[in-house]
Amino acid sequence: MPTRELAKPNPQRGEFVLHDPTLNKDAAFTRAERHRLGLEGLLPPAVLTMQQQVAMTLGQILAKSDPLEQYIGLIALLDRNETLFYRLLMENLERFTPVIYTPTVGLACQKYSHIYRRPRGLFITPDDRGEVARRMREFPRHDIRLIVVTDNERILGLGDQGMGGMGIPVGKLILYSVGAGIHPSLCLPISLDVGTDNAALLEDPFYLGYRARRLRGAEYDSLVEEFVEAVKSVFPNALLQWEDFKKNNALRLLERYQLRLPSFNDDIQGTAAVTTAGVFSGLHLAGQKLRDQRILFVGTGAAGIGIGNLVSAACKAEGVSDVEIRRRKLFLDSGGIVHVGRGEMDPHKRSVAWTAEELAVYGLKEPLPTKLETIIEAFKPTVIIGTTGTPGEFTPGAIRAMAKHCDRPLIFPLSNPTSKTECTPSEALQNSDGRALVATGSPFEPVVYNGRKHVIGQCNNAFIFPGVGLGVLISGATRVTDSMFLAAARTLAEFAVADAGGTGSLFPSLSQLRDISRAIGFKVAQVARDEGTGRKLDDASLEAALEKFIWYPDYPL
Repeated sequence: MPTRELAKPNPQRGEFVLHDPTLNKDAAFTRAERHRLGLEGLLPPAVLTMQQQVAMTLGQILAKSDPLEQYIGLIALLDRNETLFYRLLMENLERFTPVIYTPTVGLACQKYSHIYRRPRGLFITPDDRGEVARRMREFPRHDIRLIVVTDNERILGLGDQGMGGMGIPVGKLILYSVGAGIHPSLCLPISLDVGTDNAALLEDPFYLGYRARRLRGAEYDSLVEEFVEAVKSVFPNALLQWEDFKKNNALRLLERYQLRLPSFNDDIQGTAAVTTAGVFSGLHLAGQKLRDQRILFVGTGAAGIGIGNLVSAACKAEGVSDVEIRRRKLFLDSGGIVHVGRGEMDPHKRSVAWTAEELAVYGLKEPLPTKLETIIEAFKPTVIIGTTGTPGEFTPGAIRAMAKHCDRPLIFPLSNPTSKTECTPSEALQNSDGRALVATGSPFEPVVYNGRKHVIGQCNNAFIFPGVGLGVLISGATRVTDSMFLAAARTLAEFAVADAGGTGSLFPSLSQLRDISRAIGFKVAQVARDEGTGRKLDDASLEAALEKFIWYPDYPL
């Protein structure tokens, strides 16, 4: 009996097209496309428009009441139809950013092994030592321009999440694409999975990560060094973003590598820029100047230090002396006031530790007070910034102490997710007689106090890093500098002030993210040019380069 010869599969036709998320249009393939690509009979007969698909998919996602289920549904869409995913997000940024990013992404990281469906990005482990560059070369896309990497040790305020931390680079790069128009094909999320000290993960039989205690010391450093050299060799045009490294590693890796390749740490520099922008917009609403503020930093980790450094740069730009800048910034950690009399301390804290003479300016002397309320009464801050990850750290008494001497206190409980915030916006307003200007790290609903609606702006790094990355790539900058982040902060504050509308919000709507990112990208590219680290393009050429580079999610004709 003769055998029938089977047709050889064609990767450009039929089911292969439907299974490739970069090519798939689902029911939006036209009849002509279905004929040309061999899709006739493989799809239901109706042809939908992109807008019909967006409306239908929006209903499907919103039918899921649990945010984690919405996250799973959105990632499933990304795995099936990339263009539709980004269009849906772009048209519903305010609705879905809290799902794909903070706070829901934190829960997704905790459950990553249990909700894992399809591979995305690169996982590099200690077993890849000596082969890291090869792993990168084997990645199917070769023109990578943007990398977000984490070692998973400080995921949001949740700590060590092992390989589950991959949810953060994935989420950040989604926001780069949807918020700044950087094409997804140029982006690569990487997990340096060096093990975990999270006992619950190591005991979980379904944990998918590198099952060992976390690599540390010289072996850790050598793997990171190999990783950086591999990036430079395999993806020489890439911008590298360090993400969610624990504070000591975050600070020293940034210092070690920021001059060797274009790179930045979003937890340090991105957080600094978005917080400084919130201070700028808050002071505008209060009718005050930065040079006149006293800022209390509750938390002296990488984020607190980064914010302090950028605020110093902003003060210096206003002509404030170094001596005066130091006297207007007080840092607290879990041991109380950071001062030189404590002896041994982490290297990053030494530069902000007050001397006995500086303490004496505010009547502080040994034994120093440890109660936040008492410290506030002595220092009389006008701005308080929390990066502790300790819920309730800003007590009602501490907030009342601020409001006693300050007409419009700026209160920034920045820790996230929501369960880690230092106080709620409602608590800040209730204990300041509604006078506080509040920004939070996690999203909160508006607060009505004494009949007035207060919109709570989220101090969200998504306002900053997409635009900074866009500007660096457009300019071809060889370094990412503090001047770029200060320019980004000022640009964001301009949007916030224009958008405030009497609601007291210190940040604009996320629905403006594309416009904000483009404006920041232009300013960053200007700074790169003017500092001599980027291409020598005039402003008109920069605008043209932005127009050509920025991607809009739509199906090709």
